[in-house]
Amino acid sequence: RDRSVSRGLGDVYKRQELAEENAKMVLDKDRERIKREEGRTIGAVHEVEEWLGLSGIRRMEAYDISNISGFESVGSMVVYEKGKPKRSDYRKFKIKWVQGPNDYASMEEVLTRRFTHEGKDEFDSFSIMPDLILMDGGRGQVNIALQVLDELHLNIAVCGMVKDDHHRTRGLYYNNIEIPIDRDSEAFRLITRIQDEAHRFAIEYLSLIHISEPTRH
Repeated sequence: RDRSVSRGLGDVYKRQELAEENAKMVLDKDRERIKREEGRTIGAVHEVEEWLGLSGIRRMEAYDISNISGFESVGSMVVYEKGKPKRSDYRKFKIKWVQGPNDYASMEEVLTRRFTHEGKDEFDSFSIMPDLILMDGGRGQVNIALQVLDELHLNIAVCGMVKDDHHRTRGLYYNNIEIPIDRDSEAFRLITRIQDEAHRFAIEYLSLIHISEPTRH
């Protein structure tokens, strides 16, 4: 009887040890997952800060313009906070003031409408200013953004996301300099995701307008 009790206690201890080992494995995996996620998000933002010589970047807004057959243009605004998309703050703009395909004039309209919009309350996404504006393009788009901000007396860092001839992210245009970026870095992958997301959101909206207004061809 004593042996059976000892065996029973031994089995209990073994099961307890196994349970503790399994719990430790799960915790280790969770830590690794969290560490990887932080590298993809907050860590990537810190890398961008280093490239640009900035600090305290929490909210980034990226803008893109898309048009179809010259008859309709739209703008997109996507928002990333701490390196993660904040889709509830995304906004789309149907171009109203510009006739025909003119990306610079359309971007000027989008940014003017965005930054002159007074939020309905403190929780409205337009009432929150970004720490960094990311433009889909280089010198031209950046200068348009800086012009709008200057006219509105706003001091916000503006950076261009420059693509190469194969439409892949190549560098960042900031303070009149194109900064090459490490293609193996998490920051490069973050910038690419943001640029692709701004483009996707604009195209998605353009497609919806195209479907709902087929007679405008």
